[in-house]
Formats: sequence, structure tokens, C-alpha cells
Amino acid sequence: MTNEDMTALTAAIEVIVEKARDFGLDFFDMRYEVCPADIIYTFGAYGMPSRFSHWSFGKSFHQMKTHYDYGLSKIYELVINSDPCYAFLLDSNSVLQNKLIAAHVLAHCDFFKNNYRFRTTNRQMVATMSAFANRVLAYEHDLGREKVERFLDAALAIHEHVDPSPAKKPAAKGKAEKPAPKETPYDDLWALDRADPPPEAKGTPNRPEPTRDLLLFLMERASDLEDWQRDILSSLRQEMLYFRPQMETKIMNEGWASIWHARIMRELELTPEESVEFASMHASVLAPSRFQLNPYHLGYHIFEDIERRFGRDRIFEVRETETDVSFLRNYLTKELCDTLDLYLFAKSGDEWRITATGWEKVRDGIIRQISNCGFPYIYAEDHDYQRRGELYLRHGFEGIELDALYVRRTLPHVYHIWQRPVHLETVEDEQRVLYSCTGPQEVERRVL
Repeated sequence: MTNEDMTALTAAIEVIVEKARDFGLDFFDMRYEVCPADIIYTFGAYGMPSRFSHWSFGKSFHQMKTHYDYGLSKIYELVINSDPCYAFLLDSNSVLQNKLIAAHVLAHCDFFKNNYRFRTTNRQMVATMSAFANRVLAYEHDLGREKVERFLDAALAIHEHVDPSPAKKPAAKGKAEKPAPKETPYDDLWALDRADPPPEAKGTPNRPEPTRDLLLFLMERASDLEDWQRDILSSLRQEMLYFRPQMETKIMNEGWASIWHARIMRELELTPEESVEFASMHASVLAPSRFQLNPYHLGYHIFEDIERRFGRDRIFEVRETETDVSFLRNYLTKELCDTLDLYLFAKSGDEWRITATGWEKVRDGIIRQISNCGFPYIYAEDHDYQRRGELYLRHGFEGIELDALYVRRTLPHVYHIWQRPVHLETVEDEQRVLYSCTGPQEVERRVL
């Protein structure tokens, strides 16, 4: 962008912010930065402007940058959920494109600030991640890069398995502590009349309740971990908890941003050429795909339908109180499924076939795909399996089998953290099976 373009964009952003407030959007202070493609794609690969170094991020950068160089895909912007909120715009965009993106990210920021799933978000996560990155560098310097990277490989293999809202343990009935009796010279005599505690109270195994927060479980229960390893597990868990709300509200968030960028842009004084460019870009953003669900498309049309049926106040209420699962469950109607031509499909042999068109089956199928952000439910059930300090995991089977190859490749990573045999119970071909990892690369399967 030229200096003249930057001046025009700066002036336009001031108007866009004013229009957004007029529409009732409530957002953190915005900070806009115009960056070259290499910077945008680095941020996109790492997920943040500053994060620890790992080969997987480099792999993602190379893939995204290659797609950009060959015109296969393009990241127009990247917005950071923080206070103030940072938005990074691509310098190769036209002024009109960056105007639209400036409006789009304002609505994202409104969503970040107001949706209930973001209420516990660390708004200073950029600084937190930067501090963790510096600690990882120090660990690599002190312990060797290969050792630290091997542990990061293991932790990243399961870092999605956290619980964003763990249930609080209820207080045990009848276990309220009584005030200690006043000490007297005769306390030892009074104690003679007290009944001995029941055997189970003398030494019950310290077995936790099953949990799907694997990182927390390993951090607390893996007895051989060193402090630096617990720090890595704890920090990766905090990073995942930061990203989790964005993953749980992808359809809503993109639909919300698309509605408001369209309405804000229509309030601006655009030339005929800019109007055509805007219409083309907006249509491209909302274009449905034959191969995958477009969250912009689906979220936009559901919000528009809610406003048509219930009024504008309802869409602000929905953006505050729902996640994608409840959003679709409550507001994806038969009429919308028919209008948007939604259906389910799967591969059968070498061909893709439609498997369901009924609106309830389609709605439930989409919800099933996005539940738990698309990850299987894996529960840590026993940290002392067979009284040998082995780890027992169970797959919360809901009709979809695990990828056996993925299981065989992931369990050795869990073994690397646990440093003892690890077992995973699941269901295959309607039979209970157990995968056991007893060494760095030794995985066995048996039918239970």
C-alpha cells in the first residue's frame, strides 16, 4: 500500500469505528497494523505474534505461504483476542479490502468481549505466551534442544484434550469438619472412648474422578516429571484454554463478523467501482462449498434468520449466550436447511455419497462433528492401573471409532510423558478393545 492508500485507510477506519458503535457494537480499543504476507503467515502459523518455537509451526507456515504464493488461498487478516485488540491487515490488499476487514475485525472484537465463553480469557495472553517462549529457550539452552523438543512433541500430540469447564466436586455429606475440642490435660483419656475410624478412612487409595482434562491430569499425577516439564504442560494447557472459546464459536463468530462488515460497508460512501469490488468480496466470503461447511455462510444466514423472526435485540442476546453447538441446536431450522441446501455426505469406496438430507439428521450430524471442537472424548480413569502406576484411559465412544493409526502414533507420546505403560480402552467393530503402549514405540491391541 502507498502512503496515499495508508492515509485513505486511516481516515476510513475512523468512520468505520464510529459506524460500528452506532450499530451498538461494543469492543475493546483496536490497534491496526498493516503487514507484509510473510508476517501475516508467520502469525497465522504460530497462532499469535509471539510463541515458542516448534517445527510444526514452520510446517504450517510453509504450507500456508505456498498456497498464498500460488494463489490457492489467502489470509486477508488476523485478529488477536486481547485488550486492546490487535488486527493485522495484509499490505497487498486493496484499500477497499482493508476497509471491509477493518469492519469485520471490529465485530470479532465485539464477540470476544461479550460472548460468555470468553469471560475468563486472559486478555494479556500475548505477553504470557512471550514469557513462556523465553522459558522454552532457556530450557533448550540448559537441557539441550532435542530433549525439550521431544517433550514438546509429546505434549502437543494431546494438547487439545483439556476441559474448559470442569465440574466442581460436591462436598461430601457428613464430612464437615468440627471445631477442635479444647485441649486439656485429660485429652488422652477422652480419646480412649472414641471408636476407631472405619478401615476405609485409614487409607483409601487417592484415586481421582475420571477427567477429560488430560494435560491437567498428567501435570498433577505423572510422578516422574521435572519442574520444567510440568511448566510446559501447564503453559500449553493455558494456551489451549485461551484458544478453546474461539474453536467453540467459529460459526457464530464468523457469521457475526460477516453480518456487521456488510452493514457497516453499506453505510460508507463508496464509488461504483468500490461497490462492485465490495459485492464481489462479500459474495466470495459467504460462498458455500461443496466439500466442507463454510462457517461464514452458515453463521451469517442463521443470524439473519434470527433477526427476521425475533428482532435485532435477539441477535445481540444470542451472540452473548450461545456457543456453536447450542446455536445450531436452537436456531438451525428446517427452512434454513432447505434454503441453504444442507446435507451430510461420506466416502463409500472411491466415491462420495450423500448420507442424509432430512433437516434434523443434518442438524444433529453437524452438531456431532463440532461437539468438543471435533476431538474425541478421552477420559483419564486410573493413574495406578493394576497397582503398578500404569495409566488407564477410556474413549467416550459415541458411535464414531477412533483412527487406529492415530492411536498407535499418539500413545507413545503419552508414554513419553507418563514414563510407564499406558492403556486406552475404546470400541471397534462393536467390540471393546484395549490398546497398550509398554515402550517408546511398542503398542499392542487386544479384544476385551
